[in-house]
Amino acid sequence: MPAKTDLDLSDPVAIKGTREFDAPVELVFAAFTDPKHLAQWWGPNGFTTTTSHFEFKSGGTWRYVMHGPDGRDYKNLITFEDIQTNKLIAYRHGGGEGDLEPVRFSQTIGFEDIGGGRTRVVWHGVFPDAQMRDFVIKEYGAGKGLQETTARLAGYVATMARS
Repeated sequence: MPAKTDLDLSDPVAIKGTREFDAPVELVFAAFTDPKHLAQWWGPNGFTTTTSHFEFKSGGTWRYVMHGPDGRDYKNLITFEDIQTNKLIAYRHGGGEGDLEPVRFSQTIGFEDIGGGRTRVVWHGVFPDAQMRDFVIKEYGAGKGLQETTARLAGYVATMARS
């Protein structure tokens, strides 16, 4: 199992990360399906997440605030476009109005049972242009953030597996 997330920045408008987990696909997928789970691992190191609305279905939305270790709050909106249990979550990030983070992108998260109770997850975020992708890498540390977030997910699913 890779010890960390393999990050691919070769596409100038995308960020792609792949990580394998020592947990069955049903357990890894379940970590995405409930705000009580997401609050335990979503976001880079030092961040916490507060959900105000969560409707996990195609066309549903997730409104949440990521609280940074520097005291800054990052308001976010996700609109789920396609959910296939234990296989895929596709969503749009951004849009809406007000004081939401100004970052828009489309994300697919693919889940693959690779046998032996292990799962491969591939995150693939596509931005409107290279400037937006480069902005999130520079301003938000998106590449490092994805690696930290997936590491937190690995720790959380290990905890879920033991309980």
